[in-house]
Amino acid sequence: MDAKELKSRYIKFFQSKGHTLVENASLIPENDPTVLFTTAGMHPLVPFLLGEKHPKGKRLTSIQRCIRTVDIDEVGDPIHLTFFEMLGNWSLGDYWKKEAIEFSFEFLTKILNIPVEKLAITCFKGDKDAAKDEESARIWQSQGIKKDRIAFLPKEDNWWGPAGDQGPCGPCTEMFYWASKKTTPKKFDPSDKSWVEIGNDVLLEYNKKKSGEYEKAKQRNIDFGGGVERTLAVINGLDDVYLSEIFLPTIKKIEEISNKSYKGNEKSMRIIADHIRTSVFILGDQKGIVPSNLDQGYVLRRLIRRSIRHGINLGIKDNFTKKVAQTVIKIHKDDYPELDKNKELIFKELDLEEEKFRLTLGKGLKEFNKLTEKVKQISGKEAFILFSSYGFPLEMVEELARDKKIKVDIKGFQKEFEKHQELSRIGAEKKFKGGLADASEEVTRLHTATHLLHTALRKVLGNHVQQKGSNITKERLRFDFTHPEKMTNEQIKKVEDIVNDIIKRGLDIKKEFMPLKEAKKKGALAFFTERYKDTDNVSTYTIGDFSMEVCGGPHVKNTRELKHFKIVKEESSSAGIRRIKAVLD
Repeated sequence: MDAKELKSRYIKFFQSKGHTLVENASLIPENDPTVLFTTAGMHPLVPFLLGEKHPKGKRLTSIQRCIRTVDIDEVGDPIHLTFFEMLGNWSLGDYWKKEAIEFSFEFLTKILNIPVEKLAITCFKGDKDAAKDEESARIWQSQGIKKDRIAFLPKEDNWWGPAGDQGPCGPCTEMFYWASKKTTPKKFDPSDKSWVEIGNDVLLEYNKKKSGEYEKAKQRNIDFGGGVERTLAVINGLDDVYLSEIFLPTIKKIEEISNKSYKGNEKSMRIIADHIRTSVFILGDQKGIVPSNLDQGYVLRRLIRRSIRHGINLGIKDNFTKKVAQTVIKIHKDDYPELDKNKELIFKELDLEEEKFRLTLGKGLKEFNKLTEKVKQISGKEAFILFSSYGFPLEMVEELARDKKIKVDIKGFQKEFEKHQELSRIGAEKKFKGGLADASEEVTRLHTATHLLHTALRKVLGNHVQQKGSNITKERLRFDFTHPEKMTNEQIKKVEDIVNDIIKRGLDIKKEFMPLKEAKKKGALAFFTERYKDTDNVSTYTIGDFSMEVCGGPHVKNTRELKHFKIVKEESSSAGIRRIKAVLD
């Protein structure tokens, strides 16, 4: 079975169970300050998991492109990926555990023909916050899963969320497949790496409060997620996702460029294949992200540079990322035409980043030679500087040191690395502590202000202004928009005055559902609607006679609640894109 057939079977199966297809959303989350990328199919559905009515009903399904960077250092093994496609289905306050588990089991065993004896299940073990999930275990047993193949695991393994300090959460029941060619053991041992997770039913029945207590949620939801790449490998009898048809052409291209075989060079080739694929999808996304030292751009830069380092490990001397990207686009362009449409930008940015990094590597070698002139050992701190400032991985430092017959303090490096990781983790927690789709009062006010800012910019600068992205924290809003040049002080003041005038007027904000075509006809701004058809119902927000916009985010009821708006910075984001940072007093 190929990827196209797997995805088609999945969608048809859940449509036959009353689910409506929702379109693939951008990789860059809309109006969500809490994560850099869309990390799961449920991500674009957060308002509806919290109780908002979805225009397509209570049963939904999708195949969503996702990026997860938490496992970036695991990439290189046979199963981990940063970019992947997620099979998803949801019940928004409709069916519950029995139907969810029966649907999952039927899809795996009847539609994909996976033998029951190759499956194992995990359920929540229970703790002071929530009871042991005996109910799910009983339902799985009624489907034919033996008791020895069900393991009960604690919160760290079998509980989802909340993503921040508070919000919807609940136990999981995960599905595992025996991927080894050895005989499947009778008893399920979750620590055995031959058991590969292929699906997860999240049972969202709790809400975590600010106090840390858990309460029963007003709306119970089901959220299923399963990776296309892993599932495809499993049903084709592969224990390496990089040997499936999604990756094999890319691996073959890397073999051709490096003049080396995949066997014996798996780690470096997997990292290049995964990271270039992820980079192509970020660069090709409609939100226009390019390499930088901030947020999504920083992750993109890290992925490209890590690919280049592993290309050098393979002995590739010339620029090669563009050649690998061409293969990735060829594989995915039918499902994601924007990759082909944006290929010139993708190639240009990859070439540019590769040129920059090769220059940095040259400087790094000079630094290495300077550090090792009169020493017999490179300290952990020096090795870490080579890693963090010049992109030299530890194995590269060790290799260079061996040539000079000097040692590297590996333990010292690990200590520095762990210190760096801890600081990064604390920074990330501070950045993302609001949780998924933070709907706090501060964020709601600032999100509403972006609507006023958007319309004010179009009035002052012209109708060529289009939102290209936004990021909102409790402290400030950041708004990216198309405009070819720096704004003047007079233009900034004029935009501020327009926004503050609307705030003072105290205009009511009205929400309506209507077909996208009708919303556009009425003059609604609608720039991130690629996943909708003209006939799809969308939520629109009208602010008096001033603004109308298609949007799913949280809003205040009257502009007076915003008090006072101030632009604190106007700067370049990338070519042809300007960025405004603003606050509300």
